[in-house]
Amino acid sequence: MDITKLEDFLDDSGIVFLSYGGMLTQDLISNMTDALEKEAEKNNVSMSASTNIFTIFVELSQNMMNYSKSRAENNEKFDPKGLVLVGYNNEDNSYYVLSRNVIDVIDKEKILPKLEELETMDRDQVKKRYRELRRSGLDKHNKGAGIGFLEISKRCDSIDYKFTQISEHKYQFMFQANIINKQKQ
Repeated sequence: MDITKLEDFLDDSGIVFLSYGGMLTQDLISNMTDALEKEAEKNNVSMSASTNIFTIFVELSQNMMNYSKSRAENNEKFDPKGLVLVGYNNEDNSYYVLSRNVIDVIDKEKILPKLEELETMDRDQVKKRYRELRRSGLDKHNKGAGIGFLEISKRCDSIDYKFTQISEHKYQFMFQANIINKQKQ
């Protein structure tokens, strides 16, 4: 790997508070959240923005960890690694949480309709749907992109996602949540 490509990417991406690539565990997520909290304090991130960033980071990290775990349980050969970045974009005064990991076609088929539905909803509709699911107990943080993506969507200003097919049954899934820094506008 050419380290200059990584450095160029990080420079182009603005300030990167946290980057990690590899296997995820609950302990690692917890430690990274602690490091992220220190970076947020050091960079004077508002309490509102930092709370949203932490919540989104945890949701995306747990999604990556859970999708990898489910493949291992099914005895499939699967790469349980993921990439997560948390940073600040100087150009549009926003924070971002980006994740990238490999998922199988079954998981893609569960996730895609949920994300497409989110694209049609405004913030009030997202909050309403979130409350409905919480009360009903359906999709309660089960693997399958239910309430987790609603939680993310209600805490950010926009989302971007992309599925890139890498084999007959596997896709690279990229997801980015963007949070506008309202305090500095």
